[in-house]
Amino acid sequence: MTTTQQAPTARRLARAIPMPAGAGLARMLVERNITSFRHGWIALVTGFAEPVFYMFSLGIGIGALVRTVTTDSGLTVTYPQFVAPALLAASAMNGAVMDSTFNVFFKLKYAKLYDAVLATPMGPRDVAVGEISWSLLRGGMYSAAFLVIALLAGAVRSWWALLALPAAVFIGFAFAAVGMFATTFMRSWVDFDYITLAVQPMFLFSATFFPLSTYPDALQWVVRATPLYHGVALERALTLGDVGWGVLGHVAYLLVLGAVGVVGAARRLERLLLS
Repeated sequence: MTTTQQAPTARRLARAIPMPAGAGLARMLVERNITSFRHGWIALVTGFAEPVFYMFSLGIGIGALVRTVTTDSGLTVTYPQFVAPALLAASAMNGAVMDSTFNVFFKLKYAKLYDAVLATPMGPRDVAVGEISWSLLRGGMYSAAFLVIALLAGAVRSWWALLALPAAVFIGFAFAAVGMFATTFMRSWVDFDYITLAVQPMFLFSATFFPLSTYPDALQWVVRATPLYHGVALERALTLGDVGWGVLGHVAYLLVLGAVGVVGAARRLERLLLS
């Protein structure tokens, strides 16, 4: 291949890969968000409250009635041990989705923050990577706090749980990327009803509170197709020590979903901000 043929190929590859051409300018946007939330820390603290309340109300409350649960792999555990990893995955999802949708939409449509960002050496792809990275940090903080509470509550039974926090960050990556991609199509705040319509059923029915085997056969395929199910199954395998080759399938699903979201969000931002 000649030099003239290589140049267009390199440009197409650069456009396809949503990473800044420079040495990590996206981190500047992450630093900006950290500074911004320094005085709004209460919003971060309250972000993981919902999964904690669910764990103590359902995991402990119902756990007094439902002593043990048999997982889909045949492992018998207590109900709090069954529910806690699912709520850990949900905590990562909530933190990532809330930040990559509502906050990004406000900055994009009303604050016009990204228009100001383009006056700096940063570009649209830096914006995408920076905002998704910040969503990962926020989701990771929620997950870390919840994991400590689950550990103190006796809901963790394996040393594999050391990988539960990195797995939660990985779950947050998938949801943050897809959430930001979806946000670039939003026209008004009313469109966020679709976000709630997608997130809330996933939270309730992605084998979060009941084993997958309790669902009808036709519905099981629908549940298996949801991203949160793969996050729940991944966290449950790690915290219960029920690790097998199937874990790689969950990781691959989340990796592909996150990659599609990052590429889509970067290209949509380029179209919206540079057109």
